Amino acid sequence: MVKKVEQKKNVTLKKQAGAMIPTPWGNFQMIAFSDSESDWMPHLAMVHENMDPSKPVLTRVHSECITGDLFGSKRCDCGEQLAKALAMTAEQGGIVLYLRQEGRGIGIINKLKAYNLQDEGHDTIDANIHLGLEVDARQYGIAVQMLEALEIPQIYLLTNNPEKVGALENSSVEVVNRVPLIIKPQKENFQYLKTKQDHMGHLFKL
Repeated sequence: MVKKVEQKKNVTLKKQAGAMIPTPWGNFQMIAFSDSESDWMPHLAMVHENMDPSKPVLTRVHSECITGDLFGSKRCDCGEQLAKALAMTAEQGGIVLYLRQEGRGIGIINKLKAYNLQDEGHDTIDANIHLGLEVDARQYGIAVQMLEALEIPQIYLLTNNPEKVGALENSSVEVVNRVPLIIKPQKENFQYLKTKQDHMGHLFKL
């Protein structure tokens, strides 16, 4: 039986704090979103200083990957995707929404358990199923709330994930177009990317 990952229900996110953050890609306003100002792990919006909400905004909805984003793991392409998304949104006056949904929503502990199963021969889908978890437990209504709070009605969505496109298209936010986010595969993550392409329908060609 697949276990549903516990999620907060009917939570209304609010802007709790914000500050300008100079990055290697440019200046971004980092805004923390949560239902509580005491939340230690709020969702984050990185809003480039040249963002203009009167036009469609290049937007990356990026779910947290501590192994790839922070420690540069080659098991996935997440860290490289985040860096490229920050570069592209800086160039085009866009935003990156950083959602605290580690491991496609299963959390870092379960993610490390899944990695051990992958080392035994399971792919990224089978490993989650073997643990009794959902293949993808992420929720994109979080991103919609953040975009509404930022008063951004139209976006160019920077993604290869058709499920993400569908989730945002069926919301108050208009997805004007999908923009591919292509990262060159490495030997360590080739099979992971192939599984996403062949079995999860991600929109790239290996």
